[in-house]
Amino acid sequence: RGHAVSVVALPMRSYPRALLDKLSPRLLALLRDAAFDLLLQDELAHPSCVRLNRRLRRTTPIVPIVHLLRVSQQWPAWQRPLYRFVERSYLSSADGLILVNPQLRERIAKLTGAELPAVVARPAGDHAAGRISPERIHARAHEPGPLRILFVGNLTPLKNLHLVIDALARLNPRDWRLDVIGNLEVDRAYTHRLRRRIGLDGQVTLLGERPRSEVEAYLARSHVLAMPSAPESYSIVYLEAMSHGLPVVASTASDSAAMIEHGGNGFLVAPGDADALACNLQLLMTDRERLARMGLAARRFYDAHPTWDESMERVHQFLLSLRGHP
Repeated sequence: RGHAVSVVALPMRSYPRALLDKLSPRLLALLRDAAFDLLLQDELAHPSCVRLNRRLRRTTPIVPIVHLLRVSQQWPAWQRPLYRFVERSYLSSADGLILVNPQLRERIAKLTGAELPAVVARPAGDHAAGRISPERIHARAHEPGPLRILFVGNLTPLKNLHLVIDALARLNPRDWRLDVIGNLEVDRAYTHRLRRRIGLDGQVTLLGERPRSEVEAYLARSHVLAMPSAPESYSIVYLEAMSHGLPVVASTASDSAAMIEHGGNGFLVAPGDADALACNLQLLMTDRERLARMGLAARRFYDAHPTWDESMERVHQFLLSLRGHP
């Protein structure tokens, strides 16, 4: 849209080190001297930016891009007050907010005690890319053989792959296969526990990280995406799965639950409810016509979703309004 954009990358640091990080004088001088009209910040970098913003706010409007609040995640009780104090201080320094879902607006207002100007711009779909046809979605559902279940995400406890495996352990192993795509090194202890828990020959395949083309191929050949992550603010992989006609199994504790119509384009399960998850997957294994209907409903949800151009135009107009443009 003709605007000049500069990207400033901060080093990855632990939370305590980021809090103590005063950042370099060169970075502060860069941000001041460049006379930016707006400073957008990834909210995940808030521990590094909380001090910086105190010195910049009077000269440059600050707009965090908020995907997932740290205070919404599960932490030991002794850590929560620190995270709440720091994140509240950071968000209170903002002049406006870019949010990926409407629930974040209410959550931030409760945290800060103030209603900040904000725009909700949901992550969007790549409608230009070639997608599987409705006819293929229907035919795939009726192919003989086990239900092909896919999980796409880094292997961490928050993604709840262990719940999927616990649910599948309740079902006949001849009726399903599970492919897992995602980084195995993010939490090595968790990955090790999963490997010990799997204990099934050939039913579960940990593929690690794969090229985009291979991920697309697995989305095209699978029947369902089972990824009951919690918390999850807005899952792009859910959209990608639905673009390929895959019903999605999600958690009721996730903001992404708003994307799922239970029994329509997917299923919602309560945190830790492996029995309900097993029942949902069993239903798709035995009722292939229902699997086809849900796959087509998932595809319709995707087709009705905004494009990136439409979603980002909301952001564009919001940022212009912060600078007083017509």
